[in-house]
Amino acid sequence: WRRQWVSGAREIAQANRVDRLAGSLVGLHYHLLQTDFWYVVAGRARVVLHDLRVGSPTEGVTETFDLGGDGAARHRGVYIPPGVAHGFAALTDLTITYLVDGYYDPADELGVAWNDPDVDADWGLVEPILSDRDQSNPRRVDLESEMIPRFPAVS
Repeated sequence: WRRQWVSGAREIAQANRVDRLAGSLVGLHYHLLQTDFWYVVAGRARVVLHDLRVGSPTEGVTETFDLGGDGAARHRGVYIPPGVAHGFAALTDLTITYLVDGYYDPADELGVAWNDPDVDADWGLVEPILSDRDQSNPRRVDLESEMIPRFPAVS
């Protein structure tokens, strides 16, 4: 990670590590304030991003790609701005390092249902292993208005 890679990026405040067994699914999570940068240290993950930001040029778009493993995806990371819902499926046992530009704030830990038909994500898993939190996230259409991110105005 280099801050100069992303114009306007803030300083990284915290680094975290997560280990998951193959078949685990995490997400979809999003933040109104925090940016994440993910890098798969070991294993392979299917990453799903969905832009929730009203007014964004990519509003409502879902993108899916693999990180880690062999080949070109091995040494890529992903920058996730506030308002973009994000999650991953562990296609193998894996370790992800994620850098964030804000300290943990439970009020900024939000979510959208992993299987929301409006997101239409291909997780690459048949029977995912989910946390209680990820099983109870609301559909996008059911988000409370104050929890819907807005795309910043261009000055």
